[in-house]
Amino acid sequence: MTISPLLVYIIVLVGFVATNLILAYVASPHKKSVVKEMPYESGMDPIGDARQPFDVKFYVVAILFLVFDVELLFLYPWAVAAYAAKDAAGTNIGIPKELSGTVFAVMLVFMATLVIAYIYAWRKGVFRWR
Repeated sequence: MTISPLLVYIIVLVGFVATNLILAYVASPHKKSVVKEMPYESGMDPIGDARQPFDVKFYVVAILFLVFDVELLFLYPWAVAAYAAKDAAGTNIGIPKELSGTVFAVMLVFMATLVIAYIYAWRKGVFRWR
C-alpha cells in the first residue's frame, strides 16, 4: 500500500505546526505581571476607549483605493493580451484580430466609467482633508 504524497504533506504540516506550538509553550516565560497583561499598540500606552468611531473619509479613501486597484487588475492583463505577439508555433496568443476593436471599445467604456466615478468623488470633496 502506497501513501499519497498529499497525505504525507498533510502529516508533515500538522506535525510541524504541533511541534512549533508545543515548543513555543514550553520555552515561553509564564510569569504574569501587570505590564505584560496590558494591551500593546504601536509602542504607546493605551489611552481611552478603543471603540471610537473613525471618520467616514477613511472608509471612502479605502473604497476608492480598492476601486482603482481593481481597475489595474483588469487593465494590466488586457494591455498584455492586446499587444501580444505570436508564440513559437505562429499562433496568435493575444486577442483575436476580429475582436480587437470590440475589446478596445469595452476597455474605453470601462475606463470612462472609472473616470466619471473619479470626477464625481472629486466634485463631492472626497479628496479634501478638512
